[in-house]
Amino acid sequence: MTPPPIERPRRGIPLRALPPNAVTALALCTGLSGVRFAIGDEWEKAVAAVVLAGILDGMDGRIARMMKGESRFGAELDSLSDVIAFGVAPSIILYLWSLQHLPQFGWVFALSLAVCCALRLARFNAQIDAVEQPHKSAGFLTGIPAPAGAGLALLPIFLWLATGADSLRSPGVTAPWTAVVAFLMISNIATFSWSSLRLRRSVRFEALAAVAIVGAAVLSAPWATLSGICALYLIAMPFSIRSYARVRRHRAAAPGVPADE
Repeated sequence: MTPPPIERPRRGIPLRALPPNAVTALALCTGLSGVRFAIGDEWEKAVAAVVLAGILDGMDGRIARMMKGESRFGAELDSLSDVIAFGVAPSIILYLWSLQHLPQFGWVFALSLAVCCALRLARFNAQIDAVEQPHKSAGFLTGIPAPAGAGLALLPIFLWLATGADSLRSPGVTAPWTAVVAFLMISNIATFSWSSLRLRRSVRFEALAAVAIVGAAVLSAPWATLSGICALYLIAMPFSIRSYARVRRHRAAAPGVPADE
C-alpha cells in the first residue's frame, strides 16, 4: 500500500495578506522620505510625510482585519515600519531642524526618541501573545503609541510652521520636549485607544460632522490644526489615567480578575 503523500507547508504569505502589508511598506517609505525632505530643508514636506505615514499605519491593521489577512509576518513588518517611520525619521528631522545646534548632547536627545520608540515596540511584540494584559483587555494602551509619539515630538515644528516663531526652534525647547515624549512612549501610563472610545447613538451624526470639519481644517490650516490635535491628545491623557484607575477599582472588587499589570 502506497503511503499518502506528505503535505509540505506552504511558504510565503497568503494573497489576502498582500494589501495590508503593502500599505505598511508604503508607510515605511513615506515616513523615511521625511528624512530626505528634511535634508533639503523642506520642513513642511518632511513633517507631512510623517503625518501621512501615521494615516497609512492606521489603515493597514483595519485592512488586514477586513480581508482576514492578519499574520505574524504582518505584525513584525508593522513594528519594523513603525520604528523607522515614527522613531528614526522624527529623530533625524528634529536633529536637522534644531537639535544639531545643541553642542554634544543634541544627538543624544534625538537618539532617545528613536531608542524609546524601539523599546516600546519591542515590549509590544513581547507581550503580543500574553494571556493577561490588563490595559489591553480594558481597551487602553500602555504608554503613547508610536504614531502619536512621533506627532507629539514634531509639535514644535507644527507650531513653528503655524506661527513662524523662531524661539520654538531653540534646542532649549526641543531637547526637553523630545525627552518628555520619549519617556511617555515607554511609560506604563494608560492611554485611550480606539477600542476604549464609545459614542452614544444620539451623537454619532455630530461625530461625523466633527470629523468632516477637522478634515477641512487640516486641508486649509494644517499646522494649526495638527497643533490643536496634539494639544487635545495631551489634555486627554489625565482623563485616560483616571478612567483606567476606575477600571482597576472595579477589577479589584471582582474576585479572580487581575487589577493591574
